Amino acid sequence: MVTHVPSETSGDERGMLLSFVEAQRGAIRRSVIGLTEEQAATRPSVSQLSLSGLLKHVAETELNWLRMAQQQPNEGARVEETWADSFRLVGDETVAQMLEFWDGVAAETEKFIRSVPDMSDTFPLPEAPWFPKGERCSMRWLLAHLVEEIARHAGHADIIRESLDGRTAFELIAEAKGYSNQS
Repeated sequence: MVTHVPSETSGDERGMLLSFVEAQRGAIRRSVIGLTEEQAATRPSVSQLSLSGLLKHVAETELNWLRMAQQQPNEGARVEETWADSFRLVGDETVAQMLEFWDGVAAETEKFIRSVPDMSDTFPLPEAPWFPKGERCSMRWLLAHLVEEIARHAGHADIIRESLDGRTAFELIAEAKGYSNQS
């Protein structure tokens, strides 16, 4: 079974890019289907990555990029001392809360992108050693980057989930769509 990412209408670049971002979000969301909090926090390899940590990280990363594009302060910004907490649930945080948080970020991303007059509109990148000085990025670039960022971690999530219980992305897609025993 494969997933198909449709464009809203032929030539609808904005809708197509938003659809690809959503498809990658779905891959991360499906990786936690049926798991307990403990299972979702499990790190089955020497890596520090867990499914719940990846979920939190991609949600916070999307919020960070959205705030940069909106040219607004990020209320969830991390500092060096809290960076590692972006890859793990802390305190009373749960997978369900992270999914709900990400749903809100996703809705805000879509609303913002749909309100932008032109996909070529740009925003400045912050000053950081890893960004070219004075660089600006378009809304088009932002969405392509979100696809890249989330897809990279969706691949991690596929491996972690399969390591935990043998369930593959295809099985999780089938379950999410209500199919049984299909591949």
